[in-house]
Amino acid sequence: MSETKISQNIIKLRCETCKRVNYYSHKNRKTVEKKLELSKYCRWCRKHTKHKEAKK
Repeated sequence: MSETKISQNIIKLRCETCKRVNYYSHKNRKTVEKKLELSKYCRWCRKHTKHKEAKK
């Protein structure tokens, strides 16, 4: 795979409460059309919060 194809599938996950970008992940854009929403640990809030996919 070329480097440009890999970089196009990277998404940011942003905390819902403090609005900070804490995680980066990959997503298959052909099969998953909706924005991802996961429960992840935020080290600034010091608890598990919802993390949504952010814009590039």
